[in-house]
Amino acid sequence: MKRHLQQEAGAGLLLAGVACLSILLANSPWSGLWLTILDEPFLSDPNHHLGTTRGIIGNALMVVFFFVVGLEVKREMLIGNLSDPRQRRLPVLAALAGMAAPALVYTAICWSQPALHRGWAIPAATDIAFALGVMALLGPRVPSGLRLFLLTVAVVDDIGAVVVIALAYTAHIDAIWLAAAAFVLGVMLGLNRWNCLRTWPYMLLAVALWWCVLHSGLHATVAGVVAALTVPLALDEHKDSPLLRLEHSLAPWSGLVIVPLFGLSHAGVQLSGDALSSGTTLPLAIALGLVLGKPLGVFGAIVLAEKTGFARRPQGVSWLQALGAGQLAGIGFTMSMFIGTLAFPPDPLRENAIRLGILGGSLLAGALGAALLWKGAAREGTAP
Repeated sequence: MKRHLQQEAGAGLLLAGVACLSILLANSPWSGLWLTILDEPFLSDPNHHLGTTRGIIGNALMVVFFFVVGLEVKREMLIGNLSDPRQRRLPVLAALAGMAAPALVYTAICWSQPALHRGWAIPAATDIAFALGVMALLGPRVPSGLRLFLLTVAVVDDIGAVVVIALAYTAHIDAIWLAAAAFVLGVMLGLNRWNCLRTWPYMLLAVALWWCVLHSGLHATVAGVVAALTVPLALDEHKDSPLLRLEHSLAPWSGLVIVPLFGLSHAGVQLSGDALSSGTTLPLAIALGLVLGKPLGVFGAIVLAEKTGFARRPQGVSWLQALGAGQLAGIGFTMSMFIGTLAFPPDPLRENAIRLGILGGSLLAGALGAALLWKGAAREGTAP
């Protein structure tokens, strides 16, 4: 687990650098060339899924990211922190409340503009890589139990985000392609039941499942999570399994290559007057959903759980530190950006407003979270 936390933290620091580079490119003399590279069609794809660089990143490479998420979710549910009902009570409650509260804040601000209501899920997701990157900078000031708690919350958060993508942002369904996807999934489940412990059949069938889902109307990334859940976790005498092998080999590519590429292609906020002329309601709703809604949900769930005896705070964590963790959960980058690409029809000005809200809210949430954790460590006497 310690190695995993370090890996996530390193990915978060890399992602921060990539986000800065993306903003510089978007506001440089080469911004036009950069947008051409990202959005100029170069493939004759009738469904426009893979016809541009940005399309390939969002509909193909990000499927690998979601596949790794699915592997992590299955491992956590079977042998990790979500396998013990007593340990998962608090993170599950905090994650659910931490998704609902930002959505409510967003909806309340956008209530008078129905056209913006589809973006309700944008501030509901947590970017665990960024959050753990901030924690890594704080070092021993952050209790290990708090890191583990936030990581577990993020796993549940990811499950919720995938469900939201599948249910709320599916425009149409092609029954033939969906039936083909169901057939491929059935074959993968059969391999699992027959105790096939080789990884290559699952990988080949995962590609086939992705292709079917890509054309079915569901978002292709759903295929990544569903395929991952069919990979066996059965441990051999060396405490190894197909799931652990795949997670070990793919996680570095996901965190250090794919997610930074997604950030590079989607974080470029244009700061010119024309680009900022689409109004303030949308970026304000997203930013306040992250800065206010996330800590309200996560911290509120912790308080409610402890006061009612449903669950207790992680050992050695003060109320101020718990609030700091809730604030760090308001860093919504990768998943928020991804949901932002699905919520509305293509519109450069609106997309820029979404990025502005996510980046501004995430930056403020991260700064406040770091300050609260620093102050909490000083009060507890854990600061070096």
